[in-house]
Amino acid sequence: MTETYGPLLIARGETDIGILPKMANRHGLVAGATGTGKTVTLRVLAEHFSSIGVPIFMADVKGDLSGLCQPGGEVPKIAERVEDLKLKDFKYQAYPVVFWDPEGVQGHPVRTTISEMGPLLLSRLLNLNDTQSGVLTLIFKIADDNGLLLLDLKDLQAMAQYAGDNADQFRTSYGNVSSASVGAIQRSLLALEQQKADKLFGEPALNLDDLIQTSAQGQGVINILAADQLIQAPSRYATFLLWLLSDLFERLPEVGDPPKPKLIFFFDEAHLLFEDAPKALVDKIEQVVRLIRSKGVGVFFVTQNPLDLPDRVLGQLGNRVQHALRAFTPRDQKNVKAAADTFRANPKVDVGRAITELGVGEGLVSVLDDKGTPTPVERAWILPPQSRLTPLTPAERDQVVKGSVLYGRYEKTVDRESAYEILKSRAELAKEGEAARGAQKRQPPSPEEQAGKILLDMGKSAARSAGTQIGRQIMRGILGSLFGRK
Repeated sequence: MTETYGPLLIARGETDIGILPKMANRHGLVAGATGTGKTVTLRVLAEHFSSIGVPIFMADVKGDLSGLCQPGGEVPKIAERVEDLKLKDFKYQAYPVVFWDPEGVQGHPVRTTISEMGPLLLSRLLNLNDTQSGVLTLIFKIADDNGLLLLDLKDLQAMAQYAGDNADQFRTSYGNVSSASVGAIQRSLLALEQQKADKLFGEPALNLDDLIQTSAQGQGVINILAADQLIQAPSRYATFLLWLLSDLFERLPEVGDPPKPKLIFFFDEAHLLFEDAPKALVDKIEQVVRLIRSKGVGVFFVTQNPLDLPDRVLGQLGNRVQHALRAFTPRDQKNVKAAADTFRANPKVDVGRAITELGVGEGLVSVLDDKGTPTPVERAWILPPQSRLTPLTPAERDQVVKGSVLYGRYEKTVDRESAYEILKSRAELAKEGEAARGAQKRQPPSPEEQAGKILLDMGKSAARSAGTQIGRQIMRGILGSLFGRK
């Protein structure tokens, strides 16, 4: 018998508003200006999904989500919200958390391989143009056809050099490998290395199963990516999270419409996904968002304005919380009106006016009903979080990391034989071969070689002295008998 789950209460206005777990894989949106309560809404959603055993992945771009693993305390604003909303069953509690960090400082190191990220995402990460992206794709193809693994940054650097050095050899089968494009790729890779982005690539790579775990008490584990440093390079942040999302899409099995999601993925600062993104990448994002629901994954985009997202993506986000927007300029006012038009109308709510009047922690909320239809928008207060609002101290975080069952699995890097090592070995063998041939030429000839040289010199002399056609034919015959004929 399939277990069913009731609505997860997230807001209270004139009525209680809850997200149906079976509709959570149809995605969602949390929008609003800075300081209007998006992060608290994000936290409350994570807590509620965790409470029914749904794992969470979220990026902590401001460093203020780590307190989820500790119970909250008597914060005056929280206590006041509990009283105002008459939350009789409210209690402070902690949630199971696993910390991840590309730097390996604030959590378990999280990596992928060059091959897994692929040329499309890497092209954006390296800020390549169309021609350079095409050459990068050729480099990947050459590596695949030659069984050369691309695991870390030095593998791709070695492969790019190999392709450039042997461009003439590859031109017929693969197309033109432009030296200028190879140079641009190498410069971008060097810049990444200098920015310590090479830590994103290598092994052991992240096992996606480690993101989809529950605690011994049946709560969904909340995976928190320390992104306060990663967000300093916006394209790197967006590309890495997009890789993670697309990898989930490619690897997870189809589950249809489960009674609750297999994973909820929060994409904070979602507008970074689409800034300067080529159409091919935007199309891929739209496809992933559209199809990943069948894998049981719900994606919640978190951004300042819903118009930051393309219409094809925005149209798929059925569960929405809209916090306040500012309307100081004509452009702002136009954006407010456009945002208001994305909701299902409610005659009791003037959405366009309400968006500019909402208090901190107040939102316009619409969720999907049992049939998958958006409910009329309502003005409501988001429930307060149950976990600790203040971040963990470094010592507290370190204790959580070292107490995790994953501790030790990712901390030590593995550098197995891949493209860099193989190409380096080939180059060294070729160099040794050239040195051996050079040494052989410098050695004095053996007695046999000296005798052969004397005969050859005699033959050349006889040939020069022979003036007739018969003499030349005989000499060719003699030379042929001495050195063999093909």
